[in-house]
Amino acid sequence: MSTEPSRKKKRLLAPQEKYEIWMQIVRGETTVSEAAERSRVDRATIAKLRTVARDGALEALARSRPGRRQKDRDYELEEAKAETERLRTALAEMAVRLTLAEGKEPWG
Repeated sequence: MSTEPSRKKKRLLAPQEKYEIWMQIVRGETTVSEAAERSRVDRATIAKLRTVARDGALEALARSRPGRRQKDRDYELEEAKAETERLRTALAEMAVRLTLAEGKEPWG
């Protein structure tokens, strides 16, 4: 027989469990000690979970920008629309100049 003390098997929490625990702590519905006991993990695990969740949230908020997400934008379409508008304006100006230069009615 081994003389080493047996170690308790480490319990891994699923991401959804971690999120629920964190939200309960944030809402003040539970304490770190209560959450650890209920989840059958030590308090250090819950304290680490709380730190990781806070840091992750802060990092995500720092990267977020209001409005459209960058990867959803179609830059080629935006450039084509801008070019179409530029050409439409130029064509209208040239039509006015031609009419004035020739002195004719546009429908005549």
